[in-house]
Amino acid sequence: MNEIKPWYQSKAVWGALIAVAASAVRVGGIELGLEDQGQLADAAVSLAGTIGGLLALYGRVSAKNRIG
Repeated sequence: MNEIKPWYQSKAVWGALIAVAASAVRVGGIELGLEDQGQLADAAVSLAGTIGGLLALYGRVSAKNRIG
């Protein structure tokens, strides 16, 4: 486990955030099961990766200087 990745690519981080959010939502009367939480974590990781890729592409296309 020597590889480093951004926090937003970690399923554990997203899982923890979604578990906290599920607890908060439960107070409002909505119940999220473990399967729903797992699916939300997978979707969040995919969405974060997509957004990161799009931002990287935009940054390179809009850059004023070349990479050297």
